Amino acid sequence: MVVLTMLIVVAVFGTWIAPQDPNAPTSFSSQILTGPSSSHWLGTDENGRDVLSELILSTQTSMLVGFVAAMVSSVIGTAIGIIAGFSGGWVDRGLTLLDDWFLVLPLVPITVLAASLLGQRANGLPLGQTMVLIIVIGAFGWAGTSRIVRSEVMSLKRREFVERSRALGASNWRIMSHDILPNVMPLVLANAVIYVSLAILTESTLSFLGLGDPNRFSWGQMLEHAQGAGAMAAGNWAYYLPPGICITVAVLGFSFVGHSIEPMFDPRLRERR
Repeated sequence: MVVLTMLIVVAVFGTWIAPQDPNAPTSFSSQILTGPSSSHWLGTDENGRDVLSELILSTQTSMLVGFVAAMVSSVIGTAIGIIAGFSGGWVDRGLTLLDDWFLVLPLVPITVLAASLLGQRANGLPLGQTMVLIIVIGAFGWAGTSRIVRSEVMSLKRREFVERSRALGASNWRIMSHDILPNVMPLVLANAVIYVSLAILTESTLSFLGLGDPNRFSWGQMLEHAQGAGAMAAGNWAYYLPPGICITVAVLGFSFVGHSIEPMFDPRLRERR
């Protein structure tokens, strides 16, 4: 939690924390691929810009994509899971079949394909290519949430408080939104925390493959530029190692926190432990 709090603070206040603005024309210099120094703590990139500033601003992109993509995935998965679990019958069978199909899709290859196809329409979106990554990662990652929610809803819809609402004449929509949804939200939130780590890792992979937003810095994009500039071959560790460490720490942090709070909201996991 301490590490994740630090990353979130850096993401929120990164514009003021960064020593310089890497996008400003004055940030370019003749000091190309230099090592750490008193003026540039992590050295400079192939354009003479401060690597530490790029790393700080990259945190904003990674956190933005991670949180928003997890929110998109949670909304879709929660809606489908509640409808499938509460409705039953052919609706449940059809949505479960769709869920199973999305579960077996390989996330990285399918997001690479989708990001490539949608990248041409990025100019009309609010965040450009970053919005494309958010939509793609969120739209293809909801199946796990849907499966968890559906299982919980099938148990909740037989509870007394649901039967009481039904006896009082409440509609199915009101039961799902006022009785079922509040009871599954803790599970959804725990699963969303875990999915943030997957979203960050997927965004870094797509950016490393050149599908990221060229107007925004990200950890994956820094690794791509470091490789293209020959920083790895030259042993310029201060350029490529920090973004790799940030990706690892962020993914592990969200995964650990998500898995640690999940048993607090899932009785079945508490019983197993």
